[in-house]
Amino acid sequence: MLPATADRFDDVATMLGPKKPGSNVCWCLSHRVDSRTNRELVGPARREYVRELTTRPVAPGVLAYDGGEVVGWAAVAPRSELPFQRSRLIPHVDDLPVWSLWCVRVRPGHRGQGIAHALLRGAVDYAASQGAPAVEGYPADSGDRKVDTTMAFVGTRRLFEAAGFTKAADTDAVAGGFPRVLMRRALG
Repeated sequence: MLPATADRFDDVATMLGPKKPGSNVCWCLSHRVDSRTNRELVGPARREYVRELTTRPVAPGVLAYDGGEVVGWAAVAPRSELPFQRSRLIPHVDDLPVWSLWCVRVRPGHRGQGIAHALLRGAVDYAASQGAPAVEGYPADSGDRKVDTTMAFVGTRRLFEAAGFTKAADTDAVAGGFPRVLMRRALG
């Protein structure tokens, strides 16, 4: 597991970028920037925004590798820098300066091999190395039911529980038709 730094930007692009250059896909920005900025960043501007994020002192997430091949991504950052800070749907549990972990992506062909579990551990370890007192996630509470692949990026409650997170609060958010819960893991 390695931080998504500028020297690994090609791997970040492999995980988050569109197959067609110029497409207007997420690039993992829909929960990182406010809605106005998200609408204004179109096509190649999204790529350049993420490239700039990888040059900052705190990486925008972590990457998982199988040998030399990038196979996974997890977005993690201080909640204070994200729209979650002002969310009306996802509550604040307390005033602790927590980090948010909101996107877990594993490349097709590599799913079902425990990579999502490794990504959560890697994201938590990275946040801890940056001084985070706790990490929150906002996964779907789907029980034993499968979450649609399109919405699976938020993770599931079971995935977060397996990584040592516990439910801290209900939310008013929904993903793939399932309620999202606020899961938290204290660090240090």
